[in-house]
Amino acid sequence: MIARDITEELLRSAAEYPVVTILGPRQAGKTTLASMAFPSVPYFSLEDPDVRMAAEADSRGFLARMENGGILDEIQRLPVLLSYIQGIVDKTKKHGQFILTGSHQPLLYEAISQSLAGRMAMLALWPFSLHEIRHYNLPSDPFDLICKGFFPRLHEEGLEPRRFFNSYLQTYVERDVRSLIQLRDLSLFQRFLTLLAGRVGQVVNLASLGNDVGASATTIRNWLSVLKASYVVFELPPFFTNVQKRVIKSSKIYFTDVGLAAFLLGIHTAEQASRDPLRGNLYENLVIVDIMKSALNRGIRPEVYFLRDSHGNEIDLLIREKGMLTPVEIKSAATFSTTFLKGLKWFHTLGVKQTLPGAVLYNGEQSFDIHGIRVLNPIHAEDIWGTLTFTRL
Repeated sequence: MIARDITEELLRSAAEYPVVTILGPRQAGKTTLASMAFPSVPYFSLEDPDVRMAAEADSRGFLARMENGGILDEIQRLPVLLSYIQGIVDKTKKHGQFILTGSHQPLLYEAISQSLAGRMAMLALWPFSLHEIRHYNLPSDPFDLICKGFFPRLHEEGLEPRRFFNSYLQTYVERDVRSLIQLRDLSLFQRFLTLLAGRVGQVVNLASLGNDVGASATTIRNWLSVLKASYVVFELPPFFTNVQKRVIKSSKIYFTDVGLAAFLLGIHTAEQASRDPLRGNLYENLVIVDIMKSALNRGIRPEVYFLRDSHGNEIDLLIREKGMLTPVEIKSAATFSTTFLKGLKWFHTLGVKQTLPGAVLYNGEQSFDIHGIRVLNPIHAEDIWGTLTFTRL
């Protein structure tokens, strides 16, 4: 396994806090990251029934085995341990004593807010970034990457994507969804997932989606919350500004791994992806997720939005960093056109203060500037977050 881009931030966090928690989707590489960063620290998986039973039966005795620290995998399986960990770190005052990993946000957030507030750093690890995936000498065709996805095992072990995502989907539904909600009709939920993939990069109307699925808007909202809680999808919220009142106020939905979205849509080859009506949406998903990863790997919780008004004017992505706004347009075309600048020009007429010229991210080979607007291919960027926000490391 390659050294992940987030490793440096993990080590810095462990040097400052007694506990570091790594959150993220299943199979993103959290366990491997923790073990590689701290090779001499004992590791315990709470997914293992024997380990979990031992830890639950005698929590103090279990944690006493980690006098010099420990890695506890999938800590949400036994959140009661967090109270005991609090007592230990308050007594020992050692930095980097416990490294925790977890796949469910709600269970962990609730326990952490009660037990480890102020004692813990929290990081988010998503699947490979474009920068990380270069180590595998893969083709730079974004549509090939859209089909293959970015989960580490796909590239480390050369797995066939279709088989991997089929297994991943079944395992996720059986182990995670059923543990969080009372799922009575599995086929209905699977239909919901497929229809949601068909709305990738779009503003999702829950009532309309519910009608198509055959479920109530409340059920759809609950299912969507579970997907977000388990890092399968995330929402891109709308940006509000006082100078533009007639704006779209619902969020857009993207998949944390675009390969899963492509699989759900039945897209299995680069040629399919490049010809599909959702080609632009999938490319946008790939790019926005990579920008998110670039920020998260620095330990930054990115402030990202989109903006669309009722007349169809739109900015695909707005990044707020250090008080400045960067508008970004994302295009899947390989040939640059001045029409790509339309949204950026509209946004600058709104008079929003502290705004940078912005950028166009497209699928072409040339990189250049137009009136301060950066035009580049995100796949070639060494540090996409730093490039867009002018905060390169």
